[in-house]
Amino acid sequence: MNLKGRPSPLITRFLLLLIYKFPPLLLFTIYIIKFTDFNRLYKLHTSQMALAAASSSTSIVFSSSNRKEQGVLFNSNNYQPSDRSHRSPAAFNLSQKRSTAVQALNAEPKRNDSIVPSAATVFAPDVAEKAVEVLDIDKLSKELENSSPLAIMDKALEKYGNDIAIAFSGAEDVALIEYAHLTGRPFRVFSLDTGRLNPETYKFFDSVEKHYNIRIEYMFPDAIEVQALVRTKGLFSFYEDGHQECCRVRKVRPLRRALKGLRAWITGQRKDQSPGTRSDVPVVQVDPVFEGMDGGSGSLVKFNPVANVAGNDIWSFLRTMDVPVNSLHAQGYVSIGCEPCTRSVLPGQHEREGRWWWEDAKAKECGLHKGNLKEESVNGNGIGNGNSNSVADIFESQNVVNLSRNGIENLVKMEKRKDAWMVVLYAPWCPFCQAMEESYVELADKLAGSSVKVGKFRADGDEKSFAKQELQLGSFPTILFFPKHSSRPIKYMSERRDVESLMAFINALR
Repeated sequence: MNLKGRPSPLITRFLLLLIYKFPPLLLFTIYIIKFTDFNRLYKLHTSQMALAAASSSTSIVFSSSNRKEQGVLFNSNNYQPSDRSHRSPAAFNLSQKRSTAVQALNAEPKRNDSIVPSAATVFAPDVAEKAVEVLDIDKLSKELENSSPLAIMDKALEKYGNDIAIAFSGAEDVALIEYAHLTGRPFRVFSLDTGRLNPETYKFFDSVEKHYNIRIEYMFPDAIEVQALVRTKGLFSFYEDGHQECCRVRKVRPLRRALKGLRAWITGQRKDQSPGTRSDVPVVQVDPVFEGMDGGSGSLVKFNPVANVAGNDIWSFLRTMDVPVNSLHAQGYVSIGCEPCTRSVLPGQHEREGRWWWEDAKAKECGLHKGNLKEESVNGNGIGNGNSNSVADIFESQNVVNLSRNGIENLVKMEKRKDAWMVVLYAPWCPFCQAMEESYVELADKLAGSSVKVGKFRADGDEKSFAKQELQLGSFPTILFFPKHSSRPIKYMSERRDVESLMAFINALR
């Protein structure tokens, strides 16, 4: 035998010769080999047990594959040989500490169909654990009321670190990512993939990820809920009964899941985006609708860094910083959402008029910012009902006739009229009506003294049901032309509301 417990080469050759001459010796040879292997394993096991006994009080902390740190205690009672290769001492962290890596947005209990946790957008370095600071949001809002978007973003990331994320829709809110990048702090970005976005938006997501070297954390709707909705009501039910149900399934519920993993979120809301719903948006607020990771009312904070910034200033910033933008903007799209519910707008039209254009101005919210809506002004289908008498009237001109309910009813009943009429059905609070005021008044001035009269009828509030039933009102504004020799009014279908387009419509009919 040699020092390693194996037969020497001389003995091995002798045994092989004997086996060749005397085959019965084969069984004896096998017995010897097995005995020597057992002896070697016994010695190895004894040495390992001694090593484990010497290290029985040593606790080694290491990072697991799911980024959660675990403590493993080595002793003679629970030791099991490892199949891992030996690591250098630098690979182990001998001090117990909390990992602050960004957690996935999906904070709900794991299900078979749960969303696969994505990588963090930007990782924060490991720091010592500290208590969550309780902020006075009202005080913070006042402090930041007149601050720049960059200052607001910096404060948000400073206060909430990995517990806050930017909500990115794939439009001009890419400015939020640029501001976060400029702070030099780690940040997260998430987006809601409804499954019905424009191809240009998906390409834009990719370009943003490459430009900032980040990974956007995508949230998806529940496949079972989408399947039930489509099978029950079809692919385009929102054109008939409003967009709220579809948005609730494809956007609101995925957002709710995302926010359950956060303490705060950052949005691109601006006051000038939708005067009917966003005119009072603060720069910081307690989210009135959604809950954060701690649960309950008031558990989520909402930052709106660009609330006080005008749309043209946002675009000046994007061009100055050479930030990638969605190619749909070059095609006339300003506010961008799902493909079936988004279209380009024309000069003079408000940006939100390109969203859910078959509904009224006060319904221009998908539910992500439902807290902006005033309960008394919107019903379940997102149709404004309020009679806002406090809002100043529009289309004020001596050449625009203000028609009463009796006046418009008589105009409808007349079979032969002395003059043709152009009438706008409007609501003074509607930003789209406000946007066409100048061109409509100019049209009235041009037609003064001609055979065409220009009028207006306020069709919101108590008059709305009558206007919908008798005057083809769909959304504000609705423009009707009453020919001389026809009792049936003709609805102007185009979205072009400049003077030239309106005049061409009149000339084609009179």
